[in-house]
Amino acid sequence: MKRFLFIIALFACTAIAHAQTMEWPALKTFHGVISQTYHPSEEGNLAPAKQRSKEIYDDAKQLATSSVPAAYQSPKMKEALSNLEKEAAKFNDMVTKMRPDPEIKKQLSVVHDAFHEVAGLCKEEKH
Repeated sequence: MKRFLFIIALFACTAIAHAQTMEWPALKTFHGVISQTYHPSEEGNLAPAKQRSKEIYDDAKQLATSSVPAAYQSPKMKEALSNLEKEAAKFNDMVTKMRPDPEIKKQLSVVHDAFHEVAGLCKEEKH
């Protein structure tokens, strides 16, 4: 049952991210790299994430400094983008310093969660 709910949540997040990226190219770029690196890590394959750690950081930095669409501008978004950049930098640093795989995998999950925080703020309705 948990696996079924995870799959449903994954599809929902993918659909939401797709709609958001239509308006925000930097979000689309980051979504591409994180999906191509995080999902293999769930199956124990950290090679894509390690090989692309600098790209993950560079794309997070680009996203954090990109022009946020007006509908998504908020102090929470600014904080979430800053956190994503910080966590991606930490991930890249851990890979560069050849930290143990369990630590790298854990930090990649932190980066992934930080991305979902940004994506979640894109779907929140403003009142």
